[in-house]
Amino acid sequence: MSIDLRDIFKNKDEYLNKEVTIQGWIRNHRKQKEFGFIDFSDGTCFKHLQVVYDNKLSNFADITKLRIGSAITVIGKITPSLKNSDDVEMQTTSVTLEGDCDEDFPIQPKRHTREFLREVAYLRPRTNLFNAVFRVRSVAAHAIHEYFQDRGYVYFHAPLITASDCEGAGEMFQVTTLDLDKIASLGKVDYSKDFFGKHASLTVSGQLEAETWALSYKKTYTFGPTFRAENSNTKTHANEFWMIEPEIAFCDLEEDMNIMEDMLKYVVKYVLDACPDEIAFFDSFVEKGLKDKLVKLINSEFVRIDHEEVIRILKEADVKWEFPPEYGEDIAKEHEKYITEYFNGPVFIKNWPKDIKAFYMKQNPDGKTVAAVDLEVPGAGELMGGSQREESYDKLIKRMDELKMDSASLDWYLNLRRYGGCVHSGFGMGFERLLIYLTGVENIRDVIPYPRTPNNCDY
Repeated sequence: MSIDLRDIFKNKDEYLNKEVTIQGWIRNHRKQKEFGFIDFSDGTCFKHLQVVYDNKLSNFADITKLRIGSAITVIGKITPSLKNSDDVEMQTTSVTLEGDCDEDFPIQPKRHTREFLREVAYLRPRTNLFNAVFRVRSVAAHAIHEYFQDRGYVYFHAPLITASDCEGAGEMFQVTTLDLDKIASLGKVDYSKDFFGKHASLTVSGQLEAETWALSYKKTYTFGPTFRAENSNTKTHANEFWMIEPEIAFCDLEEDMNIMEDMLKYVVKYVLDACPDEIAFFDSFVEKGLKDKLVKLINSEFVRIDHEEVIRILKEADVKWEFPPEYGEDIAKEHEKYITEYFNGPVFIKNWPKDIKAFYMKQNPDGKTVAAVDLEVPGAGELMGGSQREESYDKLIKRMDELKMDSASLDWYLNLRRYGGCVHSGFGMGFERLLIYLTGVENIRDVIPYPRTPNNCDY
């Protein structure tokens, strides 16, 4: 039975001077006249194992011809490394080729650009950078589930096909089985003849449906893919991405922020503890000071400040803004950066102008703002957003009328206010935004296995 490298490096004393079988791939191969070195990886951990072989092996000549990328089975003894006594290597007794690799294998032991690696996305996990990125993605996902499961939340699978536009922005991919060529010739669409008998789209958020679960289970969360038909080619936008969206009954905005802060600190610490080699790699080769940034976040007290006060600070700042801050308006990236530097840490900006926020947010007594919050973190800007939801049926109806929304299509959502409604809150965090923050890899295309962006739907 083969042994995973993860277990060998985790329990080096247990395997030292013992013969084991390992199976994996050649990352690099250095050959000399009487011996050779194989840089071996099996994908179970970030570290590689140096496999040493010599001309005493009967198939020495064949081993020297093995190419980078080939799959092999190796039998040998685990011994202390000659270069580093704290590390180990393998003295080989047998090497068997399991799967050859053509000479045109794109991933060679040299520095490849991230743009090139996106073109061979099915191979990029074989590089150090993406091996680390996608392991952190896996570990962070586990940490999120563990956080909520350990605290009694029910995991809710929100529908991916929906008739509701949660954000009201209309940037939704349509789902249809209608003959588009026929529609184009007729010039009209009869949605009653479509598959679902109505206009249907891919979801932009599972929040509205999750609220129904929160008013049954008290605490729930979604964690799944969402979609935006937004023709944007920035480093932080994709058309398919994953969202974490908890909803909590009997929870106001202050408690919502408590949960946001607690969850983020938990996940960051979990990744730091579980992925020390990956974090060290990112710190050395991707973002200098990354580990210190993450440790500082864990130990920070998150500031809580009203949107109006933020605008005042920005207006009084001795800065020539590209986009001058204004009361009643959103803030720009340059403002987010200034505010986190001003407070030297994460900042909750709360009580936003009603006119720039979604219809479902709790209206404050001033009639101008809503109980909404965005979390700004140093080096990344907005990472999470949430709100207390409007629990008043009459106020929600009035707000939807103001926005000229079709309240009839959301009668089920409105009825939550009629059938045992209560104060409740929630928030959303884009999983890829979190991964950008955790790894220092600044482009969302490089933290999603197979990114979906405008004019890009490969694999």
